[in-house]
Amino acid sequence: MTKLKLGPLPDDKPVKVSVELPAAVHRDLVAYAQVLGRTSGQTAPEPSKLIVPMIERFMATDRAFAKARRDRAGQVAGGSAEKSA
Repeated sequence: MTKLKLGPLPDDKPVKVSVELPAAVHRDLVAYAQVLGRTSGQTAPEPSKLIVPMIERFMATDRAFAKARRDRAGQVAGGSAEKSA
């Protein structure tokens, strides 16, 4: 079998999630959207459109999460190498 440099492609199909927010969090999202609209010179985005970028930013800047993810990837890679040896 040919050894390719590219592995399996991740499933990029969006996943629909329904979430119930406390009223205070929703009010903050609305306020954030309004501030974002003013500072960008555009109309305020729908508050629900802010959730994905906020979660992405949160996870991208969480050092403990990044370390845990690296550690897990190293364990998975190390485990695969040991099994194939």
